[in-house]
Amino acid sequence: MKRLALGMLAASSLVCALAQANEALDGTLKKVAERGTITLGYRDASVPFSYLGDNSGQPMGYSVELAGKVVERIRQRLGKPDLAVKYNLVTSQTRIPLVQNGTVDLECGSTGVTAERLKQVAFSYGFIYVKGQLLTAKDSGIQGFDDLKGKNVVTTAGTTNERYLKAYNAEHKLGMNVVSAKDHGEAFLMLQSGRAVAFYMDDALLYGEKAKARDPHHWVVVGEPQSREIYACMVRKDDPQFLALVNQTLADLYSSGEIKGIYQRWFEQPIPPKNLNLEFPMTAELQAIIAKPTSEPVQ
Repeated sequence: MKRLALGMLAASSLVCALAQANEALDGTLKKVAERGTITLGYRDASVPFSYLGDNSGQPMGYSVELAGKVVERIRQRLGKPDLAVKYNLVTSQTRIPLVQNGTVDLECGSTGVTAERLKQVAFSYGFIYVKGQLLTAKDSGIQGFDDLKGKNVVTTAGTTNERYLKAYNAEHKLGMNVVSAKDHGEAFLMLQSGRAVAFYMDDALLYGEKAKARDPHHWVVVGEPQSREIYACMVRKDDPQFLALVNQTLADLYSSGEIKGIYQRWFEQPIPPKNLNLEFPMTAELQAIIAKPTSEPVQ
């Protein structure tokens, strides 16, 4: 049954690809074709999704590799094998405005799909499923939210995690001092320096920050999973042609099984800069997305 479903998805992919090839260029694809360059948004510290892991100055990561697959498809679609790629740094606060105003054509990083964001931008099929948890020192004594009463807890500004943490704090009257860092790297530095006792963020990102630490084994991810999201690539709203190309690229990676090797490379093998293995196997939720791609927010 599974083989039949994947076969049907592959056949559907071929039909869509043929239809796209005969379609006149519009929106982002027309713009990219005319200027000979595509601009990709990247994050500098979202390990292992999109980050600077060496001295090359080039972003790397799971999401960056997926964006590269999209670029390959665009080159084929436009017949421009030498299409240039420009990288533009984005943060949690700037990523949506930079996609909206046309500065960034495609943002594949660590952006969660929400109903609120869908009013501002469009999202591709999801490429990971994440859950909000806490990163803390192994000897901190913190096991979950009940241990955070009256304590400093850091998260990243402009994220759904920030909104969730503040709402949870108010609803449960924990008296936490919620500190908002400008990016994930700064948040982890605040945790390491003792200015916060825990860092609340999506589990995959926490494992990425842990991997960057001088002593990764000093840090643990704890607590019952809270907020849940899928990450996806962002494109401008009302650009169905470009969104279809991005989705088709991901659908082909899923149906062929190539996505499994890409995932293992970034989550189950040693990665820069510390050559540490995140040991974060593919979840049942992500396997379900691969079998039946979706860009709908997690309910």
